Amino acid sequence: MSRRVCRSGPRWFRSGLRWKVSIAIAAVSALVAVALSLVVHNAARVSMLNMSRDVMDERVVAAQKSFDKTGIPQFGAKINDSRLPTALKKATAKDQRATYLQDSGSGAPEVWASVPLPDGRTLSVHERFEDRFEVLKDLDRALIIGSVSVVLGGIALGVLIGDQLSRRLRKAAMAARKLAEGDSEVRVREAIGGRVRDETDDLARAVDGMAEALQERLEAERRVTADIAHELRTPVTGLLTAAELLPPGRPTELVRDRAQAMRTLVEDVLEVARLDGFAERAELQEIDLAEFVVRRVRVAAPDATVTVLRDAHVSTDPRRLERILGNLLANAARHGKPPFEVTVEGRVLRVRDHGSGFPETLLKDGPSRFRTGSKDRAGKGHGLGLTIAAGQARVLGARLTFRNAEPLAEGREGAVAVLWLPESAPTSTGSFPVIHVPD
Repeated sequence: MSRRVCRSGPRWFRSGLRWKVSIAIAAVSALVAVALSLVVHNAARVSMLNMSRDVMDERVVAAQKSFDKTGIPQFGAKINDSRLPTALKKATAKDQRATYLQDSGSGAPEVWASVPLPDGRTLSVHERFEDRFEVLKDLDRALIIGSVSVVLGGIALGVLIGDQLSRRLRKAAMAARKLAEGDSEVRVREAIGGRVRDETDDLARAVDGMAEALQERLEAERRVTADIAHELRTPVTGLLTAAELLPPGRPTELVRDRAQAMRTLVEDVLEVARLDGFAERAELQEIDLAEFVVRRVRVAAPDATVTVLRDAHVSTDPRRLERILGNLLANAARHGKPPFEVTVEGRVLRVRDHGSGFPETLLKDGPSRFRTGSKDRAGKGHGLGLTIAAGQARVLGARLTFRNAEPLAEGREGAVAVLWLPESAPTSTGSFPVIHVPD
């Protein structure tokens, strides 16, 4: 049986493991791609600038040789160019041949080269090399495309790796959930399967080992409980028979009452032991729920009122449903206060009293054996009624919930037990249908 109620906010707030892995790989890929792109870009730019300097240096040397022979500036050279950078003017003053990069911030930088002439003048050439830096732009575009491809490939790889790991973890979680629901045959290691061996296998083996140890312990406790109850059954029956032979009187009534209470306790303990063994199966019949409830309540609690808001035909085990209804009414009569109300709304049954309500421990942890439903624990009983009701509900594939009603004007709130019958009957394999419980 499963209850699908979202308690942690909308589903889109949750990020799966595969997306976390994908984002991590994509982030690392992006950082590596950006770093490599910057390194390649800077190295290519520096190389192009150095080549441009070398070309201009060779050009100014060729222009100087031509000028010495012809007296006419060649190769775009100029004499005492007014735009000559200050750094080159200083180099010429020191009788040095030099090159200079003038970067305006837009487009390719302007490359200068100068050489001093024997008459004290300066021969210089300059050019932007736009074609060379167009190649750098093409390289940048290629680097961007490559970086995007690396990031997308990293995301795809992350999805692939994360999906495989996430699938194994989901299978492990599903198997662990089945274990928690009482399917002792499930093993996490078998559920995840696959050829991959990672930490998930260690987790699966640990969970399986814990489940087996817990199952063995619970089975041992169940056997001890069942054996004790079974051994007590014969002497208690004999005690009850002997009490019937006592002469009439108040002491005899007390003995008979206590003997009957002990017999009821032994029968309840045996029933709890059978339910704990998860071996019980429902004997299904089609019944009219409203008519069934009205007839059973009339016998079990004549003072209770039955309200039918909506009728329904259900496939269930009448004997177990009667047991659940009887225990809920008995618990209300024992620990609550009248009036007692039973409401039928489709496949939902509600049993309400107007007492002090369920204790917080029961609302938080559910019914527990030998813990009564009374806040002050002063009521009669051994606390097995609600435990048996919850166990029988599990066999029916139903869901039994407990809550307290809103406080009334006189300060009494009342306890409300709600039985959600499934839309489909339990399967023969012992699994239970999913019940969607409203918030």
